[in-house]
Amino acid sequence: MVSHFCWGCLSGLRQTPRALLPRPPSCLPSATAAFHTSAARYANPMKKKSNSMEGPPKYRQAKSARMKKKKVIEKPKPPAVGERKALRKRIVLSNANALEVPGMQDLSVETMVDSRLRGSVVGLPVAMLDQLRAVQAFKPTQGWSIFRRPGTVLRRETLEMGRLFERISDGPEKGIVVKKIITGMRGTGKSVHLLQAMAMGFLKKWVVFTVPEAQDLVIAHTAYAPLPDSKPTQYVQKDATSALLLRTALANKEVLSELHISQEHPALKAFVRPNMNLEELARLGVQDASIAWPVFQALWSELTATEAKVNEKEFKPRPPMVVTVDGLAHWMMDSKYRSADFEPIHAHDLVFVKHFLSLLQPGGAKPTLPNGGILLYSTTASNNPTVYTFEVVLKQLAARQRGVDPSSPDFPRPDPYAKVDERVLNLFDSAVSKPQSPREKALELQTLGGLNRDEARGFMEYFARSGILREKVTEEWVGEKWSLAGGGIIGEMEKLGRRLRTAL
Repeated sequence: MVSHFCWGCLSGLRQTPRALLPRPPSCLPSATAAFHTSAARYANPMKKKSNSMEGPPKYRQAKSARMKKKKVIEKPKPPAVGERKALRKRIVLSNANALEVPGMQDLSVETMVDSRLRGSVVGLPVAMLDQLRAVQAFKPTQGWSIFRRPGTVLRRETLEMGRLFERISDGPEKGIVVKKIITGMRGTGKSVHLLQAMAMGFLKKWVVFTVPEAQDLVIAHTAYAPLPDSKPTQYVQKDATSALLLRTALANKEVLSELHISQEHPALKAFVRPNMNLEELARLGVQDASIAWPVFQALWSELTATEAKVNEKEFKPRPPMVVTVDGLAHWMMDSKYRSADFEPIHAHDLVFVKHFLSLLQPGGAKPTLPNGGILLYSTTASNNPTVYTFEVVLKQLAARQRGVDPSSPDFPRPDPYAKVDERVLNLFDSAVSKPQSPREKALELQTLGGLNRDEARGFMEYFARSGILREKVTEEWVGEKWSLAGGGIIGEMEKLGRRLRTAL
């Protein structure tokens, strides 16, 4: 039967609230109306929560969250104390893979003055290597490890120095004192020149004193303390002085053991024994660093003595001395040490430095070294501090040697607006003054340059005979390498010679 109500009438009726309509309890309301589109209907179904009581865990299965264990990385053992420094300063003097050079002569009293050997390489005597090691004459950057045995080239400056040793020892200029400052570009062989002077001193039975690295005394790496009763305050470096005594005792043992004490030493009265030789005297400062400076002063007074005050019967004439210092520019500025007021200490206030710098000054009526000797102080180009005053001093010294009068307008003078260290200027003003003693020479400046072509050819032939250089050494080839090396700079020539090439 068809209803009399139309759809429009039914839609206009007011809807009764659901809560008022009777309904059976089994009819539950839906979350949303049937005709309403809701996001909840299309949402992802919720995951069923896991119930830990659903059942026992599997065999040996942990209930807690699993965390990945970090891999244990085994750290390498750090090197021992001093091992890195020893490796960095290690000196290797022999290469078993290099060829033995046939007919190679050794440096001797005869060969060091033989002009016929100019440009050739002579070997250092094997018996002398321990002495040169003791005074730290070898440097790690000098390329000793590429040859079968250590050798050095006899250049013009080497032969001139050998003749100088002869004249001071037995020639007409016996007992004179020669003072030089060695300068030059990087790689010109300044440190090797000092090594050659040490080797010649050992050959002539001289006493050798060396300061292998002047920088080590001013960078605050060694102990220091004020010198008692010194005005202005001076500072003592006992460990550095003890190391100097050790180097001197080891290298000059043969000479010092034959010389006995001949002077009075009140500061060491409790330590000095009668008839003690100078090698035993030097060992006192090595065994006890607290008395190293008084021991050094006593040793120096013994080596510069001309007559005996005690033990006159055992007195022997003292031999000449060779004093070498490498890196002189580090002593021309403030050091890294600090005073009690935290003020920087000038390098000239260190008694160790002051002693060796005082040797450059004239000794008055008595020479600085009464028994003769050679002072060689070298600058460095690879680790050279910029000291404006010292650069001016070197220019003034070179101008004096050329004959330029200090009152001339061409004489180098410091910039009036630059900061000048008056202590350095005063030191060299007195050092270049004319000595009163005729046996003492004035301070000289020696500039090392490159090898000439003949010396460069002999140097390159030594590389070829050692099996390092595999090319035919001709005049054209030597001229080419001489030019590439900046005019025969020996350090650059060594770099060119050690590049291996296979001959086609």
